[in-house]
Amino acid sequence: MAKLVDVSHQITDGMSTCPGLPRPVIEESTTVAGAVPGHGDSSGRVSMVGATGTHVEIPAHRYRDGADPADLDLERVADLPGVVVTATEGRQIGPEAFAGLDLRGRAVLVRTGWDRHWRTEAYGSFDHPHLTETAAKALVESGATLVGVDSVSVDDTAPSTEGSRPVQAALLAAGVPIVTHLCLLDQLPEEGFRFHAVPAKVRGVAAFPVRAFAVVP
Repeated sequence: MAKLVDVSHQITDGMSTCPGLPRPVIEESTTVAGAVPGHGDSSGRVSMVGATGTHVEIPAHRYRDGADPADLDLERVADLPGVVVTATEGRQIGPEAFAGLDLRGRAVLVRTGWDRHWRTEAYGSFDHPHLTETAAKALVESGATLVGVDSVSVDDTAPSTEGSRPVQAALLAAGVPIVTHLCLLDQLPEEGFRFHAVPAKVRGVAAFPVRAFAVVP
């Protein structure tokens, strides 16, 4: 029987995804004005930016004419054959981490172990692991369908690189969605599983939270 492994973080009221992002506001048991009694008159209300918690970044995140969640093909984010690439040494992850691997059509999940710092000051620091531009280009050339990481960003976010997101640019230009803030990738096998990270079908946003999980035979 297949096992479902959740690799996404919880979203809770007032939590911090990373420094600088507004914190989500979650109101429970909100009475909705005008609701028909017994049909959703008691509900919840959530206010948050799209890049909250474990989320997917899609072409519209970088390019004005890129796809948003309402346009996103499910084939890009659902039922993908997955592979976990472990890169726990050093900050920069270069193309050598993916050398010799068959990545075509796969969700490539990069396990750095940085999720151990989640909800701490260390998590959002500039020391977080990230891919290099050459690694991003190698992933595009290899035919990867999706790239995910258990860290703050696929790019270096240090002040010296402000405004420069070459990894994000290369992947999104090729139509490769990016899932950041994954967790518990050590609970997945290196391959042989199916990966899902589907956002709600929302028009007009460029990133959105997902319930990322793997189906392991």
